[in-house]
Amino acid sequence: MTLPQIDIPSQFDVLVVGAGAAGLYTALCLPEYLRVALITKETVSLSASDWAQGGIAAAVAPEDSPSLHIEDTLLAGAGLCDRPAVEFLAQEAPKCIQSLVNLGVAFDRHGQALALTLEAAHSRHRVLHAADTTGREVTTTLTAQVLRRQNIQVIQQALALNLWLEPETQRCQGISLFYQGEIRWIRAGAVVLATGGGGQVFAQTTNPAVSTGDGVAIAYRAGAILRDLEFVQFHPTALTKPGADRFLISEAVRGEGAHLVDHQGRRFAFDYHPAGELAPRDVVSRAIFSHLQHTAIDPATAHVWLDMRPIPPDKIRHRFPNIIKVCQHWGIDVFNEPIPVAPAAHYWMGGIVADLMNRTNIPGLYAVGETASTGVHGANRLASNSLLECIVFGAQMANIEVLDVAALSQLPTLPIRQFSVDVSEWQTQQTQLVALREKLPRLVWQSAGICREQSTLTAAIATIESWQQDFAALPLSQFLLSLRPHEPVSFDTPDVERQLRLWAETRNLLDVADLILKSAAFRTESRGGHYRLDYPQPDPDWQVHTLVQKCQWWKSVILKN
Repeated sequence: MTLPQIDIPSQFDVLVVGAGAAGLYTALCLPEYLRVALITKETVSLSASDWAQGGIAAAVAPEDSPSLHIEDTLLAGAGLCDRPAVEFLAQEAPKCIQSLVNLGVAFDRHGQALALTLEAAHSRHRVLHAADTTGREVTTTLTAQVLRRQNIQVIQQALALNLWLEPETQRCQGISLFYQGEIRWIRAGAVVLATGGGGQVFAQTTNPAVSTGDGVAIAYRAGAILRDLEFVQFHPTALTKPGADRFLISEAVRGEGAHLVDHQGRRFAFDYHPAGELAPRDVVSRAIFSHLQHTAIDPATAHVWLDMRPIPPDKIRHRFPNIIKVCQHWGIDVFNEPIPVAPAAHYWMGGIVADLMNRTNIPGLYAVGETASTGVHGANRLASNSLLECIVFGAQMANIEVLDVAALSQLPTLPIRQFSVDVSEWQTQQTQLVALREKLPRLVWQSAGICREQSTLTAAIATIESWQQDFAALPLSQFLLSLRPHEPVSFDTPDVERQLRLWAETRNLLDVADLILKSAAFRTESRGGHYRLDYPQPDPDWQVHTLVQKCQWWKSVILKN
C-alpha cells in the first residue's frame, strides 16, 4: 500500500522514531506545545507491541505490592538489574495502568475489578490483559489518541538512516530520513529512538519483519554507549509449522494449566527444573532445546507439543480467542490436539544505555522501550514487564528538556545529489543484498542462539566481518556512506523504496549481528538469556554489565542488588 504524498517540514521540536507502544506513548506524553513528528517505516499499526499477547504487569491487587513486583523482577534478572530502575518501574506501574484505563484501554475485568492472571516467575496474580491481544488493544487505543493530537504529525513509510550530530558539540540535532523516494535531513531539538528490538537477526523469531535493530545500530554508529547485547530472551513456545509465521503462544497458556509434552506425551520439562513448564523462560527454552538435541533427527527444525486440553474449554475460549483463531488458520484444533512449538528469539534485554529520564550519552538523544537498556530487565526479563517499561518510561518524556530549534544555527542550502545506476548493476546489487539478508539470520541463530560456545562465535564473527566488507563495497553503500550531513539526495532508479529499505535493514542487521556475537564471546559465563556450553555456570566476577562504544568492549563495576 502506497500512502499519499505529504509534505513534511524540515524541522520539529521532537522526532520520535518508532510507533510501537513506546513511541506512541512517548508522543502522547510529550508536552502539547511541542511540535512532534512520529516516524514509522511501516504504517502505524505494525510493531512488536501490537503482537504482545500476554499482558502488562502491575501490582494493583490488594494482596500484591510494588515491593513484591520488585523482588520478582530482580530474581528473574539474575543479578544484573539496576535496583533503582526496577523500583521506579514497579512503583510507577499502578499509576501508569490507571492512565491507560483513562485513555480507553479495555482490559479484561471480573465484575468491576481488573482481571489479573499469573505468569511464570511472578509470585502474585498481577498481569492485566485484554483476552490474548493485550498489545493490540494498547497500541490501537494509543494510535487513535495520537491521530487526534494537533501537535503530532505521523510520518509513515519513512526510514530513519542516521543520526545527525552537530559537528562542534556532538549534540544530536536530527536525523537523515528516506521518505517518498528522497533522502532529506530533518532537524529537531531532541530525537527519541523507540524502534523496538532486533529479532530479525535470528532465523527463528516471534518479532515482526520491522524488528531489525534499527535504533541500536543507528545510535551505535553515532557513538552511543550500548549495554548487555548478548542477553536475548528466547520464548520457549512459538508455533512451529512449515510455512507458518513463528506465532508466539503466550506464557499465560502455561500459567492457566497447559502442559509441555514430547512425542511420547511425557511432561519432560520437570527433568530440567522442579517448576516444569512454569520455570523461567530461559530454562524452559533450554529444556526444549536440550530435549530436542537428544531426541530429534534434525534439532534445528524439530518441535515439542503444547497441550491446552487440561484447561477447561470455556476458559480457553474466553482467554485465548486469538490463539484459537491462528492455530485454526494453520489447521490445528487446540481443543482436540496439542500445538507444535519450539523456541524463538523474542526479546532483547540489552540496548542503548539510558537513564531514568531516557537520556543517552549523546546530548539530545533519548531511547525508550526495547531499544533502550534502562537496567530494569537485567539478564532476563520478567514476563509482561516489557509493555510496562514502554508506558512507565514513555511517561517520563513529559519532563523532557528540548533545545529550541529556532536557536540552532542556520544551514546553507546544499544542491540535491542524484543517484543513478544502470539497471543490470542495480539488479546485481539487489541480488547480493537479498543473499546477505537471507544468510545472516541463519548464521546468527546457529552461532548465538539458545546455546553458544567460543569456536562457533569466533567463526561467525569472521564471517560477519567479511560480509560487512562486501556490503561496504556495493555502489549504493559507497554513495550513501560518502554523503555529507545535510546533503539531500534523489534517486533515478526503479523500485527505490524496496531497495533502499533492504539496504538500510541489511546494514543495521550486520551491525547488530556483529555486536551480539562479540558481546556473547566477551561474556565467559552463563547467566539469564545468555548460555554458553563452554562456561555453563554463572561467575560472580561477571555480575557486571557488558558495555560497548565504538568497537571497544568493557565491564561495568560489579553490581549489588
